[in-house]
Amino acid sequence: MILLIDAGNTRLKWRLAMSGAAAVEGVSVIGAPEPLKELEGYWAHVSGVFVSSVASRSAKERLDALLGSHTVAPVQYCWSESARMGLVNSYKDVSLMGADRWHAMLGGWVRCGAAFAVIDAGSAVTVDYVGPDGGHIGGYILPGLQMMRRSLKVDAARIGFEHHDVLSTTPGQSTGECVNNGLSWLSEAIVHHLLRDLSAYNLGSVFLTGGDAWRFQGLGLQSVFVEGLVLDGLGQRVGVGQDK
Repeated sequence: MILLIDAGNTRLKWRLAMSGAAAVEGVSVIGAPEPLKELEGYWAHVSGVFVSSVASRSAKERLDALLGSHTVAPVQYCWSESARMGLVNSYKDVSLMGADRWHAMLGGWVRCGAAFAVIDAGSAVTVDYVGPDGGHIGGYILPGLQMMRRSLKVDAARIGFEHHDVLSTTPGQSTGECVNNGLSWLSEAIVHHLLRDLSAYNLGSVFLTGGDAWRFQGLGLQSVFVEGLVLDGLGQRVGVGQDK
């Protein structure tokens, strides 16, 4: 069995790939008392662990300790690469690209083998475009919804509001509406720019992943939602990719 992990600073998405059987998947909070409890009974059969990580050094150390307490299987961190399976990175220094972006693109490329966009709507929103020849055209990195909410609460202390997951973009008539509708207004603007770029770069497919992906679809982005796109790409890289 191979354990694949998509590691952030607070959450782990994981997939246990088993030959001839359906994968076991889950999401864990690193700071939880038993963050990998769902893997009990499997650890003795894990032969290798592969990690795609954007976590800080301290979060990586916590993950290393967590894995070391459960398995003696080797743990390998998989970073961004210059090329893989026909996908070509545009970065001059590929070590500066987040591993999550690279593996999400790889997952999308294996799925369609044609020009596409991938949007990961997580703590940060990342947008990447890939051409028909597999060349990475480029991308964007933007603050995510939770990050923007936190910034308004912390850095603008006089703005008091309760957050609500709304998609209204009409002008607000209370501070709460102004903030929540304003954040939807910004998300809608991202969608409009994406639609413009899809036409400009002839990108035929759009893959969407991440916890806030539903907002972009709700605001008009026609896309294919893939829950574990980063894990898909990581699995393809290490040879345990699933047929799509």
